[in-house]
Amino acid sequence: MEQNQTRKKHKISYYLSLAFLLVGLYFAYEFYQQSNFHDFIRSETNLYTSHFKRDKEVTYQGKRTYKIENPEYNDAMFYKKVKVEKNQPYKVSCMVKTNNVQAKEEITGLGAQISIEGTTERSVAIAKTQDWQKIELIFNSKNREEINIGFRLGGYLGEVKGEAWFAEFSIEEGIPEKNSNWKFGCFIYRTTDVTINQKRVQLEVTRKRCKRHYQYHSFI
Repeated sequence: MEQNQTRKKHKISYYLSLAFLLVGLYFAYEFYQQSNFHDFIRSETNLYTSHFKRDKEVTYQGKRTYKIENPEYNDAMFYKKVKVEKNQPYKVSCMVKTNNVQAKEEITGLGAQISIEGTTERSVAIAKTQDWQKIELIFNSKNREEINIGFRLGGYLGEVKGEAWFAEFSIEEGIPEKNSNWKFGCFIYRTTDVTINQKRVQLEVTRKRCKRHYQYHSFI
């Protein structure tokens, strides 16, 4: 009789321990999912003010999104170092959604955006409350071989508060378009004279442009 009671106590203890272990693993997994930013580095002007989270409540195409929340005015971003070829055009794009994003000062270029960390190069900035939309940053690498591509809630010259969600990151490298089959025609003169506001002005072509297309590369 006593042996049966002892066995029952051991079984109950075993199942309770197993239940606690499973609950602990679940919360550890949830914490990992929320904080896993896939090697992105998190940065903010006012430290310990913004919240970075992999959000399962606001998703994009069924996947967790990357959320930045600024409860107070701040400039916060997460970025990743990317290798680039010198003097090549690139296009970075992502989907973004915002909620009540407000700038501290009336300065253009503040909001949810793509930017190159440490520079003024950026995409359009999304403010206020906006549904999912695609934004793009097109830039030339110039003499750089590495850059930090960031997804930002704020701006180079100011701070904002509110919430922003980012998803669907991609980076594409541009290459010259060698196809000479144009779908339109035009005449180009190296110099020409025109009249503007009753004044004679001479115009001169000083730059040669080339048609480019972009080649997709995985970002994450």
